[in-house]
Amino acid sequence: MRNQFSLKNKVAVVTGAGRGNGFAIAKALFNAGATIYMTDLLKEELRASAQSLGQKRVKWIVADLSNNRQIQKLVRALEKKERHIDILVNNAGISLSEPSEIYGEENWDKTLSVNLKAPFLLSQAIVRRLMKADGSIINITSIGAEQGFSNNPAYVASKGGLKQLTKALAKDW
Repeated sequence: MRNQFSLKNKVAVVTGAGRGNGFAIAKALFNAGATIYMTDLLKEELRASAQSLGQKRVKWIVADLSNNRQIQKLVRALEKKERHIDILVNNAGISLSEPSEIYGEENWDKTLSVNLKAPFLLSQAIVRRLMKADGSIINITSIGAEQGFSNNPAYVASKGGLKQLTKALAKDW
């Protein structure tokens, strides 16, 4: 059974992999045999998580996905090190709670930048490599994509938008 689900010789990129769901996803892909590129803004958590896997097939890159220059730098690093990319998991996300009537534009912009814009830009930047490898993009949303939460309009909007972006990109690509 393990051979049927083997990811040996596959390369996976997981954003937000320093802790939580992102680390669990990276660990599962690693355990299935993939070479893992873990990325996160949280340097110490990322380093500890990557080192806990303790293998040569794990690499980690610190990146602030709210910054397009850092996304492009991440992509260049991947292109330099790997001939192919098979899996992209857009998991990174932030949630900045504040009552909607006073929700700040800075929180709105930051949340949409990390949760919606970054997955689009990262997917767009490596889609050709994924297509050559017959690869996959996995976008992680949340229950927030299905129902609203109070005091978190940007998070709900970004996760709902990511759900719809996933559908649009699936049709395009």
